[in-house]
Amino acid sequence: MTHDKGATRVWVLHPDIKSDRDRRASGPALDEAVSLAKALPSLDIIGQTIVPLPKPQPGRLFGTGKVDELAQVFKSNDIELVMIDGPLTPVQQRNLEKDWGVKILDRTGLILEIFSDRAATREGVLQVEMAALSYQRTRLVRAWTHLERQRGGLGFVGGPGETQIEADRRAIDEQLVRLRRQLAKVVKTRTLHRAARAKIPYPIVALVGYTNAGKSTLFNRLTGADVMAKDMLFATLDPTMRSVRLENGIDVILSDTVGFISDLPTELVAAFRATLEEVLSADLILHVRDISHPATQEQSDDVLEILNTLGVKGETPLIEVWNKIDQLSPDEIAAMDNTAARHENLCSISAVTGQGLDDLLSAIAQGLGLDKSRDTLFVPYADGKKRAWLYDQGIIETETQGEDGTEFTVSWTPKQQAQYRKL
Repeated sequence: MTHDKGATRVWVLHPDIKSDRDRRASGPALDEAVSLAKALPSLDIIGQTIVPLPKPQPGRLFGTGKVDELAQVFKSNDIELVMIDGPLTPVQQRNLEKDWGVKILDRTGLILEIFSDRAATREGVLQVEMAALSYQRTRLVRAWTHLERQRGGLGFVGGPGETQIEADRRAIDEQLVRLRRQLAKVVKTRTLHRAARAKIPYPIVALVGYTNAGKSTLFNRLTGADVMAKDMLFATLDPTMRSVRLENGIDVILSDTVGFISDLPTELVAAFRATLEEVLSADLILHVRDISHPATQEQSDDVLEILNTLGVKGETPLIEVWNKIDQLSPDEIAAMDNTAARHENLCSISAVTGQGLDDLLSAIAQGLGLDKSRDTLFVPYADGKKRAWLYDQGIIETETQGEDGTEFTVSWTPKQQAQYRKL
């Protein structure tokens, strides 16, 4: 592997904390941390290590033996930056930076760096700045307690004697107030844009998914847009919107959102509400999953949990899109197509090869209720199975009882029609 001369030399550590009940499987967690670091083009990953840890040490996270051992590794590899995949207290960060003579980023710090590298809209930029300032504010560590004695007067009023930390904190707080004001203005104009868009009679379809699931590739494939679609975590940070014409001639607006990730620090979930706000006003959600990923189920759970915290409840129809089937064996693909055929809101596709996209587009039309037809059916009283199915599907508009059976008026999708015929 060639290493970029100008890039910062990085080593990635994943602390595998035995006492942490919610800990993620360390192999995939380390891979994800490395992918995170790769998302910043200025970093050159020289090495990576899983560090087993019975329990975190308050002063340095790791025990002294491990700290010394790692110091040797970093020194012999000329490492300039160590990325620790997990939260670090300000004290731990300061002590380790001293011991190792390197700069240290914890998981939150790295995600912030990526966010600031990617944010493109005014709102995205402001959100990142605010999240970064809140994070920095917690990192102001009292390094010199002797400064405490320099306070002038009774200490009620910050004067020339106030400590550097208090001055920094105040500067950060003032900056945060300024940013909040600017953001309020931007959000206002955005709300106006959204109100204007609400007048457009186009339904909005939002793509969501775990980071790297292939949302941007699918977005580009469907819209012909050239949104940055690298095999990279967080490749998209600002909602990108394009219109797509479905095969029935109806236009929809497709919105691509930021990739979700497990253990996203809470201050960042708040900061990125902006990029996910589109999801709240969507008429249909496409949940794109990398079905070839070993942890696809865990990733899916994370996405659904974040949607829940955002306030997206079950009312918005959702289609699961199983992406990257081109990376599976023919047998696995056949099994997936089989599962997809049995479920109303499931499509298996490859955004790279285009396989399954026609089915996806008709599923979008169906999910938005754009291709329902109205039919009249006569069902004899004896045919309990068909009657039960119609009630279960919730598609009955009117029913008239007759002597031998019931006449139903139904509004249904082609898929439901086919399912009914098979009964």
